[in-house]
Order: sequence, then structure tokens, then C-alpha cells
Amino acid sequence: MSDGRGQRRQREEARRAAVRALPAVRLRHHAVITGRPGEERVTASIGPDGNLVALWAAAQDRPAFSATTTQAGGARFPEPRASRSATARVSIHAPEPATAAELPGLPLAHVTVQPLPQGRVLVVGARSRWRPEGPDRNAIVYDADGAVVAEETLGDGIAHVFTTASGRVWVAYFDEGIYGNFGWNSPGPAPIGDAGLVRFSPDLQEEWRFPSARRRPWGPIHDCYALNLAGDTAWTCYYTDFPIVRVHDGALTGWSNDTIGIRALAVDGTRAALLGGYGAEREQLTVGTLDDGAFRVVGRYRVVLPDGQPLPPRTRAFGRGADLHLVSGDDWYRLDLDHLAPAG
Repeated sequence: MSDGRGQRRQREEARRAAVRALPAVRLRHHAVITGRPGEERVTASIGPDGNLVALWAAAQDRPAFSATTTQAGGARFPEPRASRSATARVSIHAPEPATAAELPGLPLAHVTVQPLPQGRVLVVGARSRWRPEGPDRNAIVYDADGAVVAEETLGDGIAHVFTTASGRVWVAYFDEGIYGNFGWNSPGPAPIGDAGLVRFSPDLQEEWRFPSARRRPWGPIHDCYALNLAGDTAWTCYYTDFPIVRVHDGALTGWSNDTIGIRALAVDGTRAALLGGYGAEREQLTVGTLDDGAFRVVGRYRVVLPDGQPLPPRTRAFGRGADLHLVSGDDWYRLDLDHLAPAG
């Protein structure tokens, strides 16, 4: 067994060396994202116009929005609800910040925040528990004054949430949201996210879902690793075979792909850049063309900070159209597919 572990370490080190040998691409520092004195950031995402959307809470309230339960064996599970309701604030950074709404008594945990038309804000919790009396409603729409105008259930196991400029809501799911947990699929009904990717209307009613595997050649979504919205067109890359699939007006087009484990993608219609991979390849950027049903690799790079340092471990990445957005601590970085050039 020790020999097996040693071989795995050797293989992983060889992969690290291969990534370190790739030409480096430096991110562009776009802005510093900070809140008001005494606030801590709960989450951040990227809206349809490429602006950053952040959710803030007082430092003493911040842990409430990361509620977990620890079972007897030591396993920890995220909770659908905040450990206690607390006030939060939404800001839009373009890159200068402006307050979008104050949200009193936000009850959700592990949230994503996205803008909606008319100054409204959508907050979605990643988890939803099914109960006979009704599932957790894990999506809340607030108006510009912070009043609740809609609540719905968008399902459990939510990995990504993006809105369009018209207010449609795209939701992608990880494996538990597809196959069931927290009561979904047993004893409750089939998970809302069993298709892996669902589009909801501006009033949070389901209006489209990824079609079954019998109707397309790229296989089912077992875990949606990456989602990108370019206008009203969605792009996704998912486990197990990681095809790149475009959804436009409900019609699907796909390209086979050999780069696995990606966590974000940028696309411009004919080209794509795939960020990430497993283990040592998390900083790898694979660039190629979408051609004749396949993603053709034309270059692989190593993404680094503007000063050449590696990406910090907890860097989050988002794809919107041809741009990759990365958030690390208080720093917001961007990488435009049209300006990819290796750095020395």
C-alpha cells in the first residue's frame, strides 16, 4: 500500500512539474472588492453585464450563512438555512461599488447572489431539504428596497446560478442535486435538478430543462462543473466526459473534449478557454477552437497573478462570455479570451 501511495505522489509531482513548465498567462487586476467597516463578504458572483455582485454581513453574522451539521462520525454537511437570520447587504461593483439592496433577516445559507431587472436581487441557497409538508424554499427575490417579492424552491445541490439581462435564471446542479439527497428521491419526489441544468423564468417557474440522454449524443450531466452565460446562450461542461455543450433557443450543440476536471470556461462562439483540472492542473488554462464536433487544443498555459505568483488556493473562477473572472480575497482579476498572450 505504501508503494502505491508513493507512486501516486510521483505521478502527482510529475503533473505539477508539467504544469509549471507551461508558458504563464498573467491575470489583469480589475478591482479591489471591499465592504463597509465591520463587514465581511459572504459570497460574490458575476452578473450578466460583467459586473461583480457581492453579499456582505456584519462580521459577527457572517458564520450564520455558512451553517453546517456535524454527524456522529465527524462528517460535516451544509445546512439549507442560516443558523440564524441576519441582515445582509448586496453591492454591485463595476468596478466602483454601489449598494443594490439591504436584505433584513436573510434566512438562507451557502448562497449565490445575482441581479435581476428593475433593481431586484435574487439570492439562492445551495441546499434544499424535502419534507412531506413541503421542501425548503431556497430562492428569494428582493426588490430594490429589500422587501421579499417572491420565494420558490429551485432544488437541492445547486452548483451555479446565473441570471440573464431579461431576468431568466439558469441553475446547474452537482451530483447530489441530480441523484437525490436531503429527502429528494427517497422518500420524496425526483430532484428538481435531475436533468443537471434547468432554466427558470423571471418569476422562478421552470421553463426549460436539459433533455434526456436518449435525445443527444453527449451523455447525461452527472455533475455540472462549469457554466457560462453569453447573453441568452448557455455553455456548460460536465462530468463524466466533459463535453462542451451550447444551449441556444433550446437547441443543443456539442463538442467532444479531452480536458477533464475544468471549473470555468470562457467562450466567444468559435473559441474556448477551459480553466482548471484535477489536482496539480487547477491552474492550467487550455485554449482551443470549437471545430467539427470537437474542441481542438491550440495551447496550454499556466494562469498566474499579475506579479507571476501562483493562484491562491481558494480562488474562485467564473466564466461570462469571452471573459474569465477570478476572485481571491479582496482582489478581482480578469482574463479576456481575445487578449490571451503568454507572459514571460
